[in-house]
Amino acid sequence: MDVGPLNPASGYRPGAVSTFFVYKAGLFALGFWGWLAHLAFSGSPLSGWHVVAATGATTTTLVGVILGVRIALARSAASRHEQLMRSLVEISWYTFAKAPADRDLGRDVEGVDGDASVIRLSQESRPRPRR
Repeated sequence: MDVGPLNPASGYRPGAVSTFFVYKAGLFALGFWGWLAHLAFSGSPLSGWHVVAATGATTTTLVGVILGVRIALARSAASRHEQLMRSLVEISWYTFAKAPADRDLGRDVEGVDGDASVIRLSQESRPRPRR
């Protein structure tokens, strides 16, 4: 399906750089949680390093979650924008290419000149001024 922002067929998909930071925050959070678990299960007395590890673990976890939610919202907004633009293009195209009211839309009838499915445009009634 969609392989990200480098796929030209997928349109604009934000978040390539932000995804890097989410993974980076997750890696740091994993490191801090591992360090905190090591300190907690090693049997050492409570020290300032426990506080540093706990603070780092919670901070990087929250940063990762917030950045992840931001990416999800940006991708959702980009998807909605893409769908809205497609709808507008379809509406404008169907409005422009609408068949005349006196023509039967259910069948292709050859026109006066033998052209089927041709939209006749009215000719300009007044001549253009010469330059």
